[in-house]
Order: sequence, then C-alpha cells, then structure tokens
Amino acid sequence: MTLSPTDRNLIQRLCNGDLAALGTLYDRHRLLVFHTAMAITRDRQAAEDILQECFLKVNAYARRIDVNLPLEPWLYRVTVNLAYTQVSRRSRWFTSLESVIDRLVAPARTTTEYHAEMSELQSVIQQAINELQPNQRMTVILYYLNDLSLKEISYIMDCPVGTTKSRLHYGREHLKRQLEEYLQPRVGTRVAGSRSVSTG
Repeated sequence: MTLSPTDRNLIQRLCNGDLAALGTLYDRHRLLVFHTAMAITRDRQAAEDILQECFLKVNAYARRIDVNLPLEPWLYRVTVNLAYTQVSRRSRWFTSLESVIDRLVAPARTTTEYHAEMSELQSVIQQAINELQPNQRMTVILYYLNDLSLKEISYIMDCPVGTTKSRLHYGREHLKRQLEEYLQPRVGTRVAGSRSVSTG
C-alpha cells in the first residue's frame, strides 16, 4: 500500500519544480481555502478567485514556507488576507451565519413559525456581525466557523494571543447584546401569554 505524501514532501517537491505536487496540494486543501473565502466574502466567484490566487502564492512562495510547520495555518493566513482585500475593495463585509446560529440557538425544528423566526434571527445576527469592527468579524468567523484555536487565529491575523482574546470577547459581547435585545420582547410576550391562559 502506497502512503500519501505529506505536505512537507509535496512542498519540497514543488521547490524542485514538480508541479504535480502543487496539484496534489490543491486537491487536498482546496475545500478549506474555498469555504473560508466563501464564508468571508459570501461571493462564490470571489471565493473561486481567492482559491486560485492562494495556490498561485503557494507555488510562488514555496521556498519561503517552513516545512517544519503545518501548512494549513499558512493557507488560512493567505486566504484571510486575500479575502480581506476583496471585501475591503467592495467596502462591505459578509459572513456565514449557519455555524454561528448552530452555537447560539436550539436544535432545528420543522414548524413554519420556527422557520420564520430563524429567518428573522439570521437577519439580526447578520446585522450584528456587520456592525463589528473588521478584525473582530474576522476573529469571530475563524473561531466559530473554522473552529480554530486562539493561537491559530493569532498566527493567521499576525497579532498576539491577548489581542485575539480581546477581539473575540468584544465581538461575542456585541452579538450577545444584539440577541438579547431581539429575544427579550419575545420571551416577555410568551410569558405574558402563558400567564393569561393560566389565570383565565
């Protein structure tokens, strides 16, 4: 049985001019790059462009990549930088909401009322994330959507871990306040409704 070459082996082969190694790296990591770019830009064409450009950079800077370290954090950093440039150029930010919502609300139900509430909740969360400062938005995306550690995010964002913790804290506090403002009237209405039934 032939073992698959490691990223380290592939990078070393790429440094020697083996473009087939680049193809293998592309097949191995393209979904990671594409999904991250898509989550940030919310634009499929932009994500595909970022995917191509990211691996062009892998080829161009192969000799600068430290083969003693995992490749994925390096790919994340390049992807985030390319996506940041993309959305800054358009002066607007997007993010994937599905994974954030999964962590903030109860398991999915199938009622029409639930789906209507979820649609409204998505809009609330979207607006809340849009209001975050760019670095806070990026940190929230990488932490919740990509499940990266604070250390990994710090490497990708090129900042101290303490700064990453602070950005995540303030980002979460803002989202929490926005959700509380959205949910509180609904909770109060439901409680009042249940009381009126019990005393009727």
